Amino acid sequence: MPLDKEALASLRRAPGADAAQYTRGTGRRRWGWVVGAAVVVAAVVLWRVTGAPVPVRTVLVEAPSAADGAVLNASGYVVARRLATVSSKVTGRISEVLFEEGAAVTEDQVLARLDAASAQADHAVAARSHEASRRSLREIEVRLADARKTLDRNRTLVGRALVATSVLDTSEAEVAALQARLAVAAADVNVAQARVAVSQQDLDDLEIRAPFAGVVISKDAQPGETVSPISAGGGFTRTGIATIVDMDSREIEVDVNEAYINRVRDGQRVEAVLDAYPDWKVPGHVIRIVPTADRQKATVRVRIAFEQLDPRILPDMGIKVRFLEERTEAGPAAPKLSSQAVVRDEAGASVWVVRDGRVERRPVRLGEELDGQVPVLEGLQGGEAVVVDPPRRLRDGAAVELQAQ
Repeated sequence: MPLDKEALASLRRAPGADAAQYTRGTGRRRWGWVVGAAVVVAAVVLWRVTGAPVPVRTVLVEAPSAADGAVLNASGYVVARRLATVSSKVTGRISEVLFEEGAAVTEDQVLARLDAASAQADHAVAARSHEASRRSLREIEVRLADARKTLDRNRTLVGRALVATSVLDTSEAEVAALQARLAVAAADVNVAQARVAVSQQDLDDLEIRAPFAGVVISKDAQPGETVSPISAGGGFTRTGIATIVDMDSREIEVDVNEAYINRVRDGQRVEAVLDAYPDWKVPGHVIRIVPTADRQKATVRVRIAFEQLDPRILPDMGIKVRFLEERTEAGPAAPKLSSQAVVRDEAGASVWVVRDGRVERRPVRLGEELDGQVPVLEGLQGGEAVVVDPPRRLRDGAAVELQAQ
């Protein structure tokens, strides 16, 4: 069968026709991929901006309470403002000791007695001398009374010219002399009485008494030892017999670094915790900032009073003190917030508050920053979650995902 050349020619393609057609198809597919990729990227970006949760870290706003709001912490000791080592006024040997450690004593209670033998003898001599001077005075008073009667009689007799005038002069001289001797005798009585009082005081000084009501915390002498108000006799003479503390005068003393003393004020509330009772919080307030600094330690001493004393609080106990913020008339101290959560721009200070998985930008009014914390005067309440170091892409109403701290 002969070939149909015309049919074969119709099936033949022109040179380069397939390449051109292939190139056009490949270009269309490539542009399709590029457009599709751009659409996907745009969709992803749009989804991340509008719908994808933004990972954030949050912090809770510190709610104020009686235990919070501390502006300074310090350590110190319980001290007693009235504490005395009791000694005697005179040197003597102790004959009796009438107390033990821990005993409660009242003001003027006798704590000990010294040997009184010599003082009692002196007092007896003074008493007898006083009695003798009183009797001498009484004798002169009797003689003076008799001399005055004689003088009156002689005056009558001289008036009747029965005796000479010299007799009257003698009677008058006798009366004057006895009056002078009476004055001397009265002075002697006063001196003797003063000597009795001095000897009695010497006896009283041999009784050592408590200067104020308190508790004996130290017994420093025993019967038979010698006690003296001054150091004498080396180690064989005691200078005190007891140490007494007025338990009603207990307070706290702390040394505050002078760089932070501006955070302390008279009357400021404090919260104290004894080292012996770490779970017991004791309220108090600042009595006084002692107006001097220790140049060696660069500290200022602060005195603090307990709101209520307790038998468990003992002198020289270690104690830690928290100085608290002052409460205002409107209510408690402002809640606190980390300064890293605050956004500051031309609109002012604001924070991002997280609520139900979304954020809300809220303007706030802040106080003075202290140790990385700022009090929030307006705009927040205690316990709200706030974003820390907020990302720049945050927007109002954006969903967030909380990250582990």
